[in-house]
Amino acid sequence: MKLDDDIHNYYEHLMLEKLESMGLNKSKNDDYLADLSCLILNQLPPRYIRHEVDMAFYLPISERQQMEMNVVRAVHSAIEYLDAHPKKQS
Repeated sequence: MKLDDDIHNYYEHLMLEKLESMGLNKSKNDDYLADLSCLILNQLPPRYIRHEVDMAFYLPISERQQMEMNVVRAVHSAIEYLDAHPKKQS
C-alpha cells in the first residue's frame, strides 16, 4: 500500500476547488499558493478518505456545507495573514 496514493485529506480537495474558483491558481505564484495551502489546511481538521465517491454518497449535505464554510473562512484568514506578512526577497 502506498499511503500517499491511497489516502488523502478531503479538505485538500475542497481547498483546491475554492482556490480555483477564486482564480488564485492563475493570479498567484507557486510559492504563495504553497504557503497559502499550508496555512489553510492547518486551520482545518483532517478528514481522511480513500475514495471521493465515499464522501459523495455518505456525507450529509449539511455537513458538506459546513465543511465548505470552514474552507472559506480558512482561505480568507490565510490570505489576510499572507498579505499582511509578505515574504522578503533575498
